[in-house]
Amino acid sequence: MHTHDLSRWKHHHRFDTESHGAERSTRLVMWITAATMVLEIGAGWWFNSMALLADGWHMSSHAFAIGLSAFAYAAVRRYAADPRFAFGTWKIEVLAGFASALFLLGIAALMVVGSLERLWSPEPIHYREAVVVAIIGLLVNLVCARLLGGAHHGHDHGHDHAHAHGHSHGHAHAHGEDLNLRSAYLHVIADAATSVLAIAALVGGWLMGWRWLDPLMGIVGAVLVAVWAKGLLLQTGRVLLDREMDHPVVDEIREGVEQGLADSHTRVADLHVWRVGRNAYSCALTVVTHSPTLDADAVRATFSMHEEIVHSTVEIQRCAGDERPRAA
Repeated sequence: MHTHDLSRWKHHHRFDTESHGAERSTRLVMWITAATMVLEIGAGWWFNSMALLADGWHMSSHAFAIGLSAFAYAAVRRYAADPRFAFGTWKIEVLAGFASALFLLGIAALMVVGSLERLWSPEPIHYREAVVVAIIGLLVNLVCARLLGGAHHGHDHGHDHAHAHGHSHGHAHAHGEDLNLRSAYLHVIADAATSVLAIAALVGGWLMGWRWLDPLMGIVGAVLVAVWAKGLLLQTGRVLLDREMDHPVVDEIREGVEQGLADSHTRVADLHVWRVGRNAYSCALTVVTHSPTLDADAVRATFSMHEEIVHSTVEIQRCAGDERPRAA
């Protein structure tokens, strides 16, 4: 689909049924996470467990971030028909994922500071009670992961089918994933991992007397969270900064034009590709040709098999002696 008018594509991609399902699952997980957060922070303070407190505060970051994801879905739905968004509202979701990852890095830093304080100044811990609360937190995380995982995989199934390209080298590109839903899912998985670490630390301290294990696991959990947050930052930042020129479709567009129009000695002089949806791209290209009759539609036909290119702008520059350059 190559068109100068994006209205049909924007209307089709406004807010599908799968996005509604993702929004409902995200909102439900937000409330479950918030309730568990209150339980863990209160229990960690009462039973004097740094691992439990770290898990609870970490869960607070997840409650905020998952709430941010739910808000992003609502904003996308609300402004879907707003003509001021030239390429639709999809990047609101990506921006929410980016903000969520930044917040997660901040919480990881606080977890490290709190754990170091407990290493230098250890205090007695009520291990038995703390273990029970940590197990409850883990079970809640697993339930939330199941809720978001179902929406995540269902969304991927609906959008991640591959299509073959009519090139001699034949690539198949997976459709883009929902980075907003992925950020919420990643928060829950990270929380489950820190819950496991908290349980291991509490059991080790309870049975072996290793009091240092509790704050140490807080640091390990913070490092794990920071690594996952970094990955999410890179993914979302790439989209927000339009860093897509290393995507395989870029070379395939160039190759398609130059091979498809080889008889007219046409080459691509300039090419820009950027993402405007989960698996939707826009491109602007300039071609230099010896053909006096080549038009923009003929250029677009050379990469028409790429359904992910939903908008293209083509400028044709003719060699000296031919017609004046024109854009379409």
